Amino acid sequence: MSDIQSTAVSDEMMANAIRALSMDAVQKANSGHPGMPMGMADVATVLFTQFLRFDPKRPDWPDRDRFVLSAGHGSMLLYSLLHLTGYDRPGIDDLKNFRQLHSPTAGHPEYGEMPGIETTTGPLGQGLANAVGMALAERMEAARTPDLCDHRTFVIAGDGCLQEGISHEAASLAGHLKLGRLIVLYDDNGISIDGPTDLSFTDDSRMRFEAYGWHTSGVDGHDPEAIAAAIDEAIREDRPSLIACRTTIGFGSPNKSGKAPATAPPWEMMKSPLPVPNWAGTIRPSSFPKISGPHG
Repeated sequence: MSDIQSTAVSDEMMANAIRALSMDAVQKANSGHPGMPMGMADVATVLFTQFLRFDPKRPDWPDRDRFVLSAGHGSMLLYSLLHLTGYDRPGIDDLKNFRQLHSPTAGHPEYGEMPGIETTTGPLGQGLANAVGMALAERMEAARTPDLCDHRTFVIAGDGCLQEGISHEAASLAGHLKLGRLIVLYDDNGISIDGPTDLSFTDDSRMRFEAYGWHTSGVDGHDPEAIAAAIDEAIREDRPSLIACRTTIGFGSPNKSGKAPATAPPWEMMKSPLPVPNWAGTIRPSSFPKISGPHG
């Protein structure tokens, strides 16, 4: 188990800390995408505090659950999570150097820069395809060493990921192989950088994934109890799962919430009346969520 001792805090407090860190980092860099981290903060909080098995002091633990941020432009979501859940990096100075030359906190997560980043993501859909490969690798290894291999692969993907051809092909394969240890959390916010997604995308994504052989469900992406119930249901499935999380992009911002400009700056007034201090991450992980250890 992790040796980090932490005081439990509410889902709301942790999610708002993620939002504050994401806003501050993007504002300081004058570059980045704060809308997705703010919109998916509630979903990510539930995943990392209640379900994802990991040990920040042993980030290379072979049987850790894998987390892939397929929507890599929302990298501040992942960086905030790593910071708040006890990884050595990124530290607060790394977050303040978001998107700067030679900083480990690049605009898109880069494998090898910091523990906790399982794969480089950026081109939309690529991370979902990578995750299918990880889930397949888990199955193959579990067949050889069932007592040593028993982990899951979780993905956060957006509308753009599901529009890409690579995700269609990978999702079809995952359904065919019944990769039941793969769970995709779909950020169903209905917004793209150009405006509403229905300008170019009117697929029924859940129906499409059901046709691939997946289990699907829909949930309010700002309701922690509903999110937890949906993930728990997906874990019991023997098929891969797509959970469509209905979210509001830029959730918590007083003037950008739910709007296309929330995908990228400039934000005239990014600050919102969230109940967290500026650079919330200066409150180190000891006051944030309980850490899942190897047998969490």
